[in-house]
Amino acid sequence: MSLDTFAGSNLRARTLPEVDAAVTSGVKALLDVQRDDGHFVFELEADATITAEYILFRHQIGEPPSPEVEAKVGNYLRRKQADNGGWPLFHGGPLDVSASVKAYFALKMIGDSIDAPHMKRAREAILAHGGAAQSNVFTRGMLAQYGIVPRRAVPVVPVELMLLPEWFPFHIWKISYWARTVLVPLSVLTSLRATARNPRNIRLDELFIEPPEKVRRWARAKHQRFPWTVLFDWIDKLLRFAEPYFPQGPRKRAVDKAVAFVTERINGTDGLGAIWPAIVNSVLVYDLLGYPKDDPNVVSARAAIEKLGVFKEDEIYFQPCLSPVWDTALSLHTLMEAGGAEVAKPIGKALDWLKPLQVLDIAGDWAAIRPKTRPGGWAFQYANAYYPDLDDTAAVVLAMDRARSNSLAPAGAYDESIARGLEWIEGMQSKNGGFGAFDADNTYYYLNYIPFADHGALLDPPTADVSARCVSMMAQLGQTRENNPQFARAVDYLLKEQEADGSWFGRWGVNYIYGTWSVLSALNAAGIDHSDPAFKKAVAWLKRIQNGDGGWGEDCASYKLEYTGYEKAPSTASQTAWALLGLMAAGEVDEPAVARGIRYLLAAQEGGGSWQEENFTGTGFPRVFYLRYHGYAKFFPLWAVARFRNLKRANHNTVLAGI
Repeated sequence: MSLDTFAGSNLRARTLPEVDAAVTSGVKALLDVQRDDGHFVFELEADATITAEYILFRHQIGEPPSPEVEAKVGNYLRRKQADNGGWPLFHGGPLDVSASVKAYFALKMIGDSIDAPHMKRAREAILAHGGAAQSNVFTRGMLAQYGIVPRRAVPVVPVELMLLPEWFPFHIWKISYWARTVLVPLSVLTSLRATARNPRNIRLDELFIEPPEKVRRWARAKHQRFPWTVLFDWIDKLLRFAEPYFPQGPRKRAVDKAVAFVTERINGTDGLGAIWPAIVNSVLVYDLLGYPKDDPNVVSARAAIEKLGVFKEDEIYFQPCLSPVWDTALSLHTLMEAGGAEVAKPIGKALDWLKPLQVLDIAGDWAAIRPKTRPGGWAFQYANAYYPDLDDTAAVVLAMDRARSNSLAPAGAYDESIARGLEWIEGMQSKNGGFGAFDADNTYYYLNYIPFADHGALLDPPTADVSARCVSMMAQLGQTRENNPQFARAVDYLLKEQEADGSWFGRWGVNYIYGTWSVLSALNAAGIDHSDPAFKKAVAWLKRIQNGDGGWGEDCASYKLEYTGYEKAPSTASQTAWALLGLMAAGEVDEPAVARGIRYLLAAQEGGGSWQEENFTGTGFPRVFYLRYHGYAKFFPLWAVARFRNLKRANHNTVLAGI
């Protein structure tokens, strides 16, 4: 094969100049959406639930949106209705009762007749799946505030949990950041029995097979099993019996402590935890306690909600959060891989935008477990100082280091930022050698069995994908298993986490393809020989699951509890890119499977230079909440194609970058 030609099995030969053209147009498309101040941010879309909740939230506080807003939200919700009549958690997925109940409720709230064809289909689909009684805890909690289901339909979440000592089996420092920021204000709402104003007096009686007041057994998540579930059910019953007799003095102190927690972390117009449910709950708490509408914290929290809206000509939907740091860091890696004179200035602007966002002065919630560690991380969002995360921090440090190593940054410009990021990540290593996303040693697994935790995502334990990014960063900065015991433990953790089929689990991206790319990149950076069995098994797995069209795909259903191995799914641009990046990290650039994958991406690239995908390839919480990162199809395929070109032109098969 000549230097400038490659071929895939049963595919016509392609020339590297054609790949050059794809990279050039992809870079132009990416640079076209860079913001004037240097950063990148793309839409981050979830299922219909959050958009429906916006309508229900506004009616809950007695302030319905304008008719124009309601009409545009309605357009979005109707478009997202599936052919089966319900609403799924991800594109092409099965009906989800909770998402469907909320979407139906929101449409009914804005005036859609229950006799309209789409509403009839939705109602029949929900009833066929057991009705609204099969909704999850969060949905039932909202319905209880609307008076649609009795309070006993929701587990007891006493605000007195704020007074528990840290040694107690349950404490807010023992749960994840997202659970903490949601649960603290929610405990106030449930304990003080918040009630929706519901000015249009809308109900949902037609969605129940049995009247709600007669339901005795409410839905339970599949993961909640004997014996922990029985124990926690009894605790819930005892709390329900005892709660009316709780003394008012401690309750007031607990409410005050919860409100102080929320207010200290209100985070300006980015909101509590910078995530949708926590922000909404903070507004509801202030509303319940009678705070005036012009109170600065109320104004900020309300603005944070509106900031999550995506306002289009005919539709409006709401995002779970914003992703500028993540989008900017990954776009930087893509642009540095693509290279060329035209990317130098945009890279510099993006790095300069990221630098001041490093949290150096606030020891956030993570410091409760790691009090001796200095701050030094980056958050996922524009601002979230109490909750930086290791994945973003590693990605930013990797980009800054690569820029300085390739003379894309002024000498010394990012040295201190890199050093503080490394220091913080090293301080956040868990006892098992791995790294969680926001906290260290967040492994109190029994808490996932409490009735409130039917989403099964109360915790933030170490995961292979986040740990891999940290290993990649440490390796790129020159650490080895010989000179750093922490690094050696992290590499050992990754090797132990490999699945029997050769893959690795992906906690924050769908799923095993994402995890496998992440770990292969890390092991390559760590200097593990490509002949190692870990590499060989992973490479064999990736080749085995390649689709006939040359691409790779994986469904969100791969997170199911009864998962027994990969199930074929349609190819997507981002997942194909991950598989290719993983194979190239394993030294497989000359393999036919890689050529076929590149050919798939070239064929899928659109005229404007970018790629498109409707599938959700990001993960919020396995089995209950998924994400469509609109940027993933913009930068990951470009990254993979550019790396392929670079390796072929260099005439070697070793990836030198950490990721």
